[in-house]
Amino acid sequence: MSVTVCRVVIRGRVQGVGYRAWTEYTALDLGLEGWVRNRRDGTVEALFAGPQEAVDEMLETCHQGPPGARVEIVEPQPSMPEHMALRRAGEFLVLPTA
Repeated sequence: MSVTVCRVVIRGRVQGVGYRAWTEYTALDLGLEGWVRNRRDGTVEALFAGPQEAVDEMLETCHQGPPGARVEIVEPQPSMPEHMALRRAGEFLVLPTA
């Protein structure tokens, strides 16, 4: 099975509305591995890894977010080895703010 990896930064009103918990729940429901964290600049950053269809569905869903979120943009970012190292096989983690 081929694994697709995508790192994104989500901009808008995405902190203080449960976006990280919602992302964790949604990613696990789709069978994805990866992580999510707040960033000091007010954005949310996430890395999704899994089947292409599940990653695509997660990216689409990120445009909505949980109730109370107001997503302006879901911006793909390059995935670097240090981002991949934060991932644990079979898990989706909520990481501390970076």
